[in-house]
Amino acid sequence: MDKSLILAWILVLGRAMAVPPCRGYYSNDEPHVPAPKNVTNLRFFFHDTLSGKNPSALIVARPNTTIASNSTFGTVVAIDDPLTVGPEKTSEVIGSAQGLWVSTGRDVPCLTIYMDFGFTKGEFNGSSISVFSRNLIIETERELAVVGGRGKFRMAQGFAHLKTYFLNPMNGDAIVEYKMTVIH
Repeated sequence: MDKSLILAWILVLGRAMAVPPCRGYYSNDEPHVPAPKNVTNLRFFFHDTLSGKNPSALIVARPNTTIASNSTFGTVVAIDDPLTVGPEKTSEVIGSAQGLWVSTGRDVPCLTIYMDFGFTKGEFNGSSISVFSRNLIIETERELAVVGGRGKFRMAQGFAHLKTYFLNPMNGDAIVEYKMTVIH
């Protein structure tokens, strides 16, 4: 038998005996995930209000401990904070930050935060950016990690540079300027 004929039979039989692709828990029909190609720089103001009749941040848990009563360590806060174009409370609202922050610093005021910044106006209406990071609030300027997003920010990564614009140490109300660099 000719060597090329033997090789052809091996290829035919090999293909016939090949295991078909698995159709188990995954599918090739998943939504297309675009390769990162855009870098977007955003600037907005975050209004975290714990005081007044209509707060945007509420304490949902406090530790049951004998630590000094002035400590906030272990406090969990749920938020639905407005995002605005400018620092004034009357400035145009472009979205909201929803999520949680936990006071995780025993000796130094620090928050660990998970927030989803959802945009409701403009080019990014319906899209959001997710942040999960440590926030050393005693520093006037600090940085948070962008870990994901939805819509136009699908598969986002990047960072947010924060600068405290206003802080009321008596009630915890704060306005923070966010400058985000997002790769998506």
